[in-house]
Amino acid sequence: MIELMSPPAPLPLDPIEEAHRQWTKHGWSDVADGMAAVTSVMRAQQIMMARVEEVLKPLGLTFARYELLTLLTFTRSGALPMAKASARLQVHPTSVTNAVDRLEKAELVRRVPHPSDRRATLIEISDAGRALALEATEMLNSKVFAHPGLQQDKLEQLVTILTELRKTAGDFDTGGAPTKW
Repeated sequence: MIELMSPPAPLPLDPIEEAHRQWTKHGWSDVADGMAAVTSVMRAQQIMMARVEEVLKPLGLTFARYELLTLLTFTRSGALPMAKASARLQVHPTSVTNAVDRLEKAELVRRVPHPSDRRATLIEISDAGRALALEATEMLNSKVFAHPGLQQDKLEQLVTILTELRKTAGDFDTGGAPTKW
């Protein structure tokens, strides 16, 4: 029998705040805020991924495979060229290939020849893949996305800030038009 570890007790201090204090103490005060921001985002990502994985693991999915299945459900035909899936998911083509390999083995997607480009391969979602994507989405919606750990006004602020960060990094270009979700 596998024994699950209980979550660790909260620390008596914020380690990122302490790191910020140490950065300042050691003469790096001009970059201490940046270090704290980067470290905070990385820790928040770990927390959120743990919550997502807790939901997806019993379904036999990783977040990468879930994203690919969901992307395919949003297409009109249920299929996309592998290169386009890679671009939309903002991951290396090798990552898409690995996800497709696993999903194909589970009979959730299949590779099919592109009807007009012999060099391209389409990823096509199966009925089982659609059903699993929907089940996973419903579970994520109720167990993670409905309660991400911040109040609504804070969520809007966070999304606005992270959108600005992603745009500045070159993630997308809206041609100057403001983005609003």
